[in-house]
Formats: sequence, structure tokens, C-alpha cells
Amino acid sequence: MILNRYLCAIMSDFIVSARKYRPATFASVVGQKHITSTLRNAIERGQLAHAYLFCGPRGVGKTTCARIFAKAINCFAPNGAEACNECESCRAFNEGRSLNIHELDAASNNSVEDIRTLIEQVRIIPQIGRYSVFIIDEVHMLSAAAFNAFLKTLEEPPAHAIFILATTEKHKIIPTILSRCQIYDFNRIRVEDGVEYLKYIAAQEGISADEESLNLIAQKADGGMRDALSMFDKAVSFCGTTLDYHNVARTLNVLDYDTYFNITDLLVSGHYAEALIAFDTVLSKGFADQLFMAGLNRHMRDLLMAKRPDTLSLIEMTGTLLERYQAQAQICDAEFLFGAISILTELDGKIRQSSNRRLLVELGLMKIARLGEKKNDVLIGSETYSLPTLTSRPVNSQEESRIPTAESNSIQSGTHTPSAENTSTPQPMTTLAQPDPSNRPTISSTPHSTQPTRQPMISGTSLTELLVTSTAPVSETSAQTSDKKNTLTATAEIDPDCAEKIKTAHPAILRLMQQKRPRFVPAFEQMEVVNNEIHLKVSTPELREEILRNQTAILLRIAELAGVSGAIQLEVTVSEEVRASRPIKLEDRIKYITDKNPLVNELCKVLDLEVE
Repeated sequence: MILNRYLCAIMSDFIVSARKYRPATFASVVGQKHITSTLRNAIERGQLAHAYLFCGPRGVGKTTCARIFAKAINCFAPNGAEACNECESCRAFNEGRSLNIHELDAASNNSVEDIRTLIEQVRIIPQIGRYSVFIIDEVHMLSAAAFNAFLKTLEEPPAHAIFILATTEKHKIIPTILSRCQIYDFNRIRVEDGVEYLKYIAAQEGISADEESLNLIAQKADGGMRDALSMFDKAVSFCGTTLDYHNVARTLNVLDYDTYFNITDLLVSGHYAEALIAFDTVLSKGFADQLFMAGLNRHMRDLLMAKRPDTLSLIEMTGTLLERYQAQAQICDAEFLFGAISILTELDGKIRQSSNRRLLVELGLMKIARLGEKKNDVLIGSETYSLPTLTSRPVNSQEESRIPTAESNSIQSGTHTPSAENTSTPQPMTTLAQPDPSNRPTISSTPHSTQPTRQPMISGTSLTELLVTSTAPVSETSAQTSDKKNTLTATAEIDPDCAEKIKTAHPAILRLMQQKRPRFVPAFEQMEVVNNEIHLKVSTPELREEILRNQTAILLRIAELAGVSGAIQLEVTVSEEVRASRPIKLEDRIKYITDKNPLVNELCKVLDLEVE
């Protein structure tokens, strides 16, 4: 019995942090400096309005500021704009017995009779202090009749009466009420401010917490300090005096940052199977697919913001977590992040109507993984070539200005010389996709080499010459560099059997395009080779631009397949004949597909499919 009484006494002494650490002064209000500064100036100058409207999200300090304001204007010996906490008015307020401050909950007192009772109270002169302050919380809940009954008193109250209205939904208040009040819009509390205040409370309570745990709580609170303190108490109840990041995430039923970091690494690498397994693990823990998708979308957005120093402030992260975002942002291409955000945003609009949400999210993950695979998927392979800038002969000067240079910027050093067998027989596709690194000769740095290895050449410049050009002294002028390149181009060797070798390797080239770039296959099926020039005809300017963006890798692989050691040039033109030859009608398309592959008809018969 004594033990039970002792435990009950201990439990009764507990006060939730939202009440225990409720700000008592303007200086202790979190994240609303623009509000507190204005109110303090008004008090110090004696410029008090008769009606105020405090509006903003939940838990950001509206009612708290109203109480601090009411206490300060009734203080007999204020310290500037702050209450002294020693006079009779302050002591009465602190002890909850002040007759000068009246709080009304409009959610439960929203009728005309309630407003009439309030109007009767307004006439009573305060016994202690100078003002009677009426704080009406959730004022938007008043009925239309109650608002109309309140209008006259709100516009011309007695000199001792001050009204402070608080609401989370300003748009529901009629304009005639808004025009009679000074309106103060409270902001959402920033994550940084929330983390700092949680650190202060943790220090006061003797609780150790890592910054990631506090950051997670502040993020989950979504700008509300009261919600953050409630989550903090819940986490302390589960974890004790030491808040661990993973335990806090499990307590709040949120996905930790590690999940999103790991899945992003998998998607950037193009490993869609591993990403789907990780998504299945998330579902097995009880998290909703829509929650996961929304969190991943936000993660991608934060990574995009972390790529630039001027947008870093748009990420609501602090400390080591912000550093992790910056580190992962360096390995994520901006194009990949844009595509991922676009896919996830599109899925967010479809998932509510989807009958199979899991499949929809999995399809989105595979699409994003494909973006990462494309980023890493270079025709020449990640282990085969890495060269300095290569150029090809454009059709004209206008076309040259339209050719992107992103491909050339990614080329570094290293070459590949085709073996002697390649001059007669193309290598099979298995060897082309992943050539043996041991077969690749390295360029000797010795200046007195007597027999340099012949390199494949593109647009009249050999790979060895390009390496030499790229390492030219910085002191050379641009004119000297241009002269040197022109000289190299003019003296470039052309393989006399170039055309025959490329025609012989044509089947292997088509197999390569089918594997790596299926969109290019129709163009290379009809390609023409004249001397060392490859002529392609395409149906659209967009396809032409795409081929030109990949021309360096394409020409290098063609040189390898055909065993060409001289210069190769590429010319791509948009042909109306090719565009006109494409099937437009449904019947023509079906005939075109079945002519290309007769097995399609058998498939339709087996599956009992009909063309509609």
C-alpha cells in the first residue's frame, strides 16, 4: 500500500515537456522572433491595439505568446517589455488566479449566447492591473451569428479591454473580423530551431541524445514545437536517458535515413533487384508503400538541393546528417535526380487509385534504376576506354554548335588497340561487352619510344595524339593549341580498307546496337560507308542529336569491331524519306512487326490476342 502511494505520488509529479518547458518570456519563444520583437516594441512604446489575431500552424506558440503578452501589459514593474514575475499581478498569473486574463475556447463556446456572456464580462473593470485581456482560442469555430454579435464590441471595446484571437485557419474568419484586428502570422518552426530547443530540454533533463535523433523528431513534428516535445517524451519513455537514432525511429514509426541512403545507392548503380528486396524489407516492417515513396521523393529532392552551395539552406538538416547528404549528392547525377523526382511525383498521383500499390511502386523503382543504369552504361564500357576530349566532323557549322560536349568531358585517359584477328573477323558480343584488360596496351611515357602502338582514330586525331594534346603545357595559347590540332587532323592516317572492314563487321555492329542502344538500330541497318565516313539517315532531329551525343563511344566500338586503325568520321542527317517510310496506321504497324518477326503471329494465336 505504501509503495503504491509512493508510485502514485511520483507519477502525479510528472509534467509533460510541452507544459513544463512552455516559454514564460518573449525571449524564450522558439522560432517567432518577428512576432516577439513587434510585440515587445509595442509594449515599450505603449502602442497597444484593442484587438490582435494570432494565426499559424498548430503548436507554434500562438496561445503562449498571447499569455506572455497579457502578463507583460499588466505587470506593475516591467523589465523593458518582459514581466517582472514579482508584482502581485505577475504572481496571480503564475499561480493561475488572475482575474484580468480570461481564456475562452471557441470550439466549445461558439454560440451567440456565449458571445453575449463574453460581452457582459468585457464591461467589468479589472481589479488588479490595467487591462482585461480576453484570449479566444480557435476563434474560427464561432458560428456566423456569433461573429456578427461580436463585431461591435470587437471594433469599439472599453479602454481596459484587449482581445487576442488565435486560430489555425484564418481563411475561415469573416473579413469584417479580420479588418478589426492586427494580424500576426506565425511561421512553422524550422528544424534547426527545433533541434536547438530539444538539445536544451535534453540537457535540463539529463538525457543524452545524438543529433540525428533530435533531427528526426524535429522533422517528424513538421514545424510544431508541441508535437516535437510530445514525441520527445515518447522517445524518452522507450529509450530511457539515452536516445539512440534507430530506437527513436522505431518508436516514432518512421523510416530512418539509412534506408533511403542505401536504396539510393542501389538505384544509382542500376541494381533494381537489390532495390526491390530492400523495398520488401521496408514493407515487412509494417511501413506503408505510399509513406516509403513520399520519403524517397523527399530524399531525392534533398539530394538535388545538396548539389549546390546556394541551395544547401533549403535542406532542413543539421550536423553530420547534412554532410551525408552532401557526400551522396556528389555521386548522383542531376539528370538522374530530376528523373527520379519526376517518376515518384507521377506515382504519388496514381497510387491512391491503384489496385496494386506495391507493383506500382516497384515499377517506379525499376524505372529509376534504369536511369542509374543509363548513367553508368557507356557503349565502350566502364573498364575499356577512358579518353580525353574527342571531336567528330559535323555536317556544318550550325550542327557543330548543337553537338553537346557532356560526353567529351567524361573521357579521361587509356586506350584499346584491336588485335590482328579483328581485321578479318569481328569479335563475338560476349568479348565486346567486357574486353580483357590484359589485352589493352598502355601508352608509354618514355619520349624516345621507337615503335609507338597504332591507335584507333576519330575525326583525324589518334588517341595517342589526343593524350599528348590534353597534357600540353598550360602556357600555350589557344591559337597554338588550335594550330597543333589542325596539324594533327591534316596528317591523320586513313585506313585504305576502312569501308570494307566496316561492312564486314556490320552484323556485329547491329548486334552491339541491339544490346546497348536499340533506338539506333534502324539507322545502322541502312548505314552507308564511303571511304572512312559512315553516313546515317534518321527520322527525327531528336534521334540525330542522341546519336551525336554518343558518337565518341560509337566510333570507338566500330573501330574495335572492324579492326580499323585510321580515322573514322560520322555524318548523321534527318531524312524525310525515312520518316515517310515509318508505318503510321495500325494495320501497317502490325504488318511491319510481323514481317520483322513472324513469331509474333504465333504468339497472338497462343495467347488468343486480338488487335483493337
